Amino acid sequence: MNEAEAILMGLRIWAMIGAAVAAVFLTIGMDRIDEDAQGAYVFRPLLIPGVMVIWPLVLWRWYVWETGREAWGRRYDPPRKAHFAVGMILPAGIALIILTGLALRQTWPADVAPVQLLPAQEVSQ
Repeated sequence: MNEAEAILMGLRIWAMIGAAVAAVFLTIGMDRIDEDAQGAYVFRPLLIPGVMVIWPLVLWRWYVWETGREAWGRRYDPPRKAHFAVGMILPAGIALIILTGLALRQTWPADVAPVQLLPAQEVSQ
């Protein structure tokens, strides 16, 4: 098995597990964690691709909800202490990356003449 086949097999396994989680979550779990979704079955097929991709997160959130460890008070309170620092570091980092790229930019040697590429030759077997 080469690398491409291994990656493809991994994606297939991920998709199969995701399809199973989507089937169970959208039929049983959705009604248990969201009271507004009870009886609303038309939109659930639209969620299948998303649940298939992020099935570990779906399982984790479902587990946290079922065990009662959900902290709704902190859920919508973002960590605002870091916002100012991140707001200063990101623009400075972007400017540093651009300036470093411009400083390290390679120049083409002036004494090398350009060469025109030829079309591919037919190969006889």
